Amino acid sequence: MYLVIFVGIYMLFAYFFVDWKKWKEFYPTIQFYIICNLLYNFIFFNHTLWVYKPESSWLNHTFIDLTFSFIIIPIVIMVYLRYIPKSIKYKIVYLSAWVALFTFIEFIFQNKGLFTYNNGWDLFNSAYFNIIMFLVLGTHYKRPLLAILLSIPTVAVLLYFHHPSFLDLK
Repeated sequence: MYLVIFVGIYMLFAYFFVDWKKWKEFYPTIQFYIICNLLYNFIFFNHTLWVYKPESSWLNHTFIDLTFSFIIIPIVIMVYLRYIPKSIKYKIVYLSAWVALFTFIEFIFQNKGLFTYNNGWDLFNSAYFNIIMFLVLGTHYKRPLLAILLSIPTVAVLLYFHHPSFLDLK
């Protein structure tokens, strides 16, 4: 039920805050996010860092993650990119607000038992990851190649500290 409510909230969010005339402008960054998320799910398939815990038998992590990847996060990206301020000072406040929101939502999900951490990952890792994710998404929107190049060391660090064993890979 929470997933339906969450999707409904984000659909309302999209209705009021997404500039649908600019969706093609945001599309490459949305694709970048989806590709990165699917790559994470592929590499860490048997060595997850976090898992959605469904509240009903017809849901599973894959379905919930795909719902986030193809419905919720694209809405978030379009809103986030649309309103990025010009001033560095306000960019820092804006980034901090989005990181705090995402981290707080994850905290609520975890406390409700809808989300669990594995293999050394925790809420602090997620907060740091959210900072990097929003910075890279903002960079990708303006300079895609730079964002891809910045993502390589991020993935390397993630793999270094939370690497799956070779046997965990498919």
